[in-house]
Amino acid sequence: MFTKARLAIVLSKLDVFNNPKPHLEQYPTDSEIAASVLWNANMLGDVKDKIIADLGCGTGVLGLGALLLGAKQVFFVDSDSDAISICKENYEKIEFKLTNPHYYNEPILKFNKKVDVVIQNPPFGVQNKHADKPFLKKAFEIADIVYSLHKIESEGFIDKLSKDNGFRVTHVFKYSMPIKQTMDFHTHRIKRIRVGCWRLAKQKTF
Repeated sequence: MFTKARLAIVLSKLDVFNNPKPHLEQYPTDSEIAASVLWNANMLGDVKDKIIADLGCGTGVLGLGALLLGAKQVFFVDSDSDAISICKENYEKIEFKLTNPHYYNEPILKFNKKVDVVIQNPPFGVQNKHADKPFLKKAFEIADIVYSLHKIESEGFIDKLSKDNGFRVTHVFKYSMPIKQTMDFHTHRIKRIRVGCWRLAKQKTF
């Protein structure tokens, strides 16, 4: 049986990007934050026995954590073949018996499988403004429940986009995310930014 602390420890041992690509904003998802997001999602009934998509999965920390918490199936989707390779290696590194990983090396816009839940950490739009918008719109197309990490300043944008697509905000979990010095243009060893994980639920129509 996993605890949140044990989950964070397992996720902290996974490999991160060898050569992160700035235009894709490939920052590793902090293991403590990933564990917290997944734990909260599981407590709300959105992980165990669910079919989940990790859009822009990167090295797979969110999707693999979901499998560890008992997700029925996880789709790992990323346009970068290097990221998918690391994700597969991370799956093999985990000592626990996991089942049903599915890898899709393609742009998220091409992914059209219906799932129960999307759990994602999309680009924050630092390099390209609103780079997270296509991720949210795709998530709204394929799932009724979405967990998505964004800079806290995006609150108004997310609220409006969600409402325009028939979704409502049910929870916002706030964190201070460490961004480590992984790119040539970074000037600080670690910089912390305020982020939120939004839980978005499809509005029911009667």
